[in-house]
Amino acid sequence: METGQKKRRLMGEINVVPYIDVMLVLLIIFMITTPLLTTGVEVDLPQADADQIDTDSFDTKDGMLTLTIDASGLYYLSLGDSEEAIDEQTVRLRAAAALRRNPKLPVFVRADKSVPSGDLVYAMVILQAAGAPKVGIMTEPPEEG
Repeated sequence: METGQKKRRLMGEINVVPYIDVMLVLLIIFMITTPLLTTGVEVDLPQADADQIDTDSFDTKDGMLTLTIDASGLYYLSLGDSEEAIDEQTVRLRAAAALRRNPKLPVFVRADKSVPSGDLVYAMVILQAAGAPKVGIMTEPPEEG
């Protein structure tokens, strides 16, 4: 080896700055897209002065089964996936499958306030035929004033 050259050592450090940049970009993307994914079917719930449901009384880690009925009478079954209009036979089959996987799954109906009460009761009967022991009805608290 010549006397004028230095021996080069390998650097044993990892540069984490690019990883931090990527992480922050992903965080921003998730913060923007998450509210867009949770929208669901738009319904105008009836107002009632009812007690709020105690979510500690049932296990919500697997979510809850929600049947939505919009103003035109279409059914939308939601169990953590996207909602699409389905017929009553499909509601019964999908709800029965979900309740077989988790018999303690909480079941609710979200019906637009313009839906006739007979249609609401019929939807509850469909869910009970699928195996739901209890079916709750979602409402909004009354407006103040």
